[in-house]
Amino acid sequence: MRDATKSVHHPSVDDSGYAALGIPTHRASTIVFPDAQSYAARGQRDLDSYSYGLHGTPTQRVLEAQLASLENGKRAVVLPSGQAAVTVVLLSVLMPGDHVLVPDTAYPPVLGFCRNFLEPRGIEWSIYMPGVGAAIQELVRDNTKLIWMESPGSTTMEIEDVPAIANVARAKGILTGIDNTWATPLLFKPLDHGVDFSMQALTKYPGGHSDVLMGSVAVNDLALRKRLRDTMRMIGFGVCPDSVQLVLRGLETMAVRLAHVGKVATEVASELAERGLGEVLYPALPTSQGHDIWKRDFSGSSGLFSVVLPKELEPCLDIALNALRYFSIGASWGGTRSLIAPMSIKATRQTHHPRNERTILRISIGLEDPADLREDLADFFATLSNEAVARTA
Repeated sequence: MRDATKSVHHPSVDDSGYAALGIPTHRASTIVFPDAQSYAARGQRDLDSYSYGLHGTPTQRVLEAQLASLENGKRAVVLPSGQAAVTVVLLSVLMPGDHVLVPDTAYPPVLGFCRNFLEPRGIEWSIYMPGVGAAIQELVRDNTKLIWMESPGSTTMEIEDVPAIANVARAKGILTGIDNTWATPLLFKPLDHGVDFSMQALTKYPGGHSDVLMGSVAVNDLALRKRLRDTMRMIGFGVCPDSVQLVLRGLETMAVRLAHVGKVATEVASELAERGLGEVLYPALPTSQGHDIWKRDFSGSSGLFSVVLPKELEPCLDIALNALRYFSIGASWGGTRSLIAPMSIKATRQTHHPRNERTILRISIGLEDPADLREDLADFFATLSNEAVARTA
């Protein structure tokens, strides 16, 4: 073997006796085969085998298996983002002429996908009111193939009666899916309640450090998993092994992080509600819509809640935001840093509610000292109030 060849071909080494806690990061585009017959038969391999890097490496298989275990599912797939995960579910189920029901409180890009991609291609969609429960049967059409859920709802935090909706769907032969990002499978397990597709944005709590984009879908029906994988293959969706590694690392601390931010968020949200600084939207609060269902179905709360800003304080918002010390201003959530994001939902909601006209502050609790966060929020609301008073003087 000449030097140029030695430079390309890696020698085999003895790895007996080697054991590490970290999962190896397998980076690959090409997958090689031991002989011509194996290569010729690669198309006959099952979905857990390897044929090309786009369709998974051992690193990815570990993450998929770990997610499936947390979800109490048989299999899971991972995708480049949470939005990609939702769209693949929709595309794997719906054909022209079909109909999908989507909550008015769904993540706005999902509504945009229905409006701007599905509808022009002959796929019907309609929204339903948050908290509809078993009454969703009145909205089902003969061509309804999927009911999509998000619980709590995006920004306004309404809880759905997931078991009731799943029971209606199952009786009518309709599939169901849910965005379970807020709770993660640590706090709510949709598959246990009869849901067919359990989706989460791994970008949030599983990644946990605001440095990775990824989504996942877990199922208990292997035929549905094949439909997901076939759709992913046709679109060309794959994930980077280095990003997979970041999520695997994040999962190791997710339970501890989620327990901490849930405890602090519950305390802070309760304090804000008691002080009357704006309507606080958080399922753990008895005053929030769906609290009884949350108490029945969920094992806890995550660190994300919302505050509806009183109208008289809206003109002062920028000044108060610019004075924050520990909270950062930014989208997304679920990382180590606490965030505040002013949300305007009027343009994306079809159902009427007075709060939809207001600016809503979405607050994500991170891992800073809770005392610092309380001080920052106290100063924030004090600045809002003081500026409002000054403007009316």
